[in-house]
Amino acid sequence: MTATDDVLREVGPRLRALRRKSGITLAALAETTGISVSTLSRLESGQRKATLELLLPLAQAYRVPLDELVGAPQTGDPRIYARPIADHGALIVPLSRNPGGPQAFKHIIAAGQRMAPDPKTHEGYEWLYVLSGKLRLILGEHDLVLPAGEAAEFDTRVPHWFGSTGGPVEFLTIFDRQGARIHVRARPKNAAQ
Repeated sequence: MTATDDVLREVGPRLRALRRKSGITLAALAETTGISVSTLSRLESGQRKATLELLLPLAQAYRVPLDELVGAPQTGDPRIYARPIADHGALIVPLSRNPGGPQAFKHIIAAGQRMAPDPKTHEGYEWLYVLSGKLRLILGEHDLVLPAGEAAEFDTRVPHWFGSTGGPVEFLTIFDRQGARIHVRARPKNAAQ
């Protein structure tokens, strides 16, 4: 047995644990990655050897670095190097590396990025906060404009879409696949409990 064999033997259990922690079924993961349910099952059980062609879509689906899937040793640098994602005229910057748990993102839409609304649905729950500009949020039958400082939270099974009102807009989102709601409660120190 080589060190590589040892690393590859641990990939399957790591993939299974990550999927279970994320609360994702094999069928849902197959739909997201394009990898068949049987291949995913064999990967997790160790009956199929992990290849780069299989691991790359899984790392993307779980939003984790490939190193995390194979158990690569830490490099010693604790900083998170966010790799922005371009998505329909918006720039999305991942702010967290918490597979299976809440995911935080910063969205930046430049001035003049007028996109036709195309509401989508998916499992989970989302919370957003507008940092600057005005965010257009289509949520079900509602067409809302949220200025800087406003927040919204919603079940992502309701058709939704984010966009600019014409000017630049920056906002934060926290998404939880488990559907947990995020509530911030603050009260003055001297307030009665």
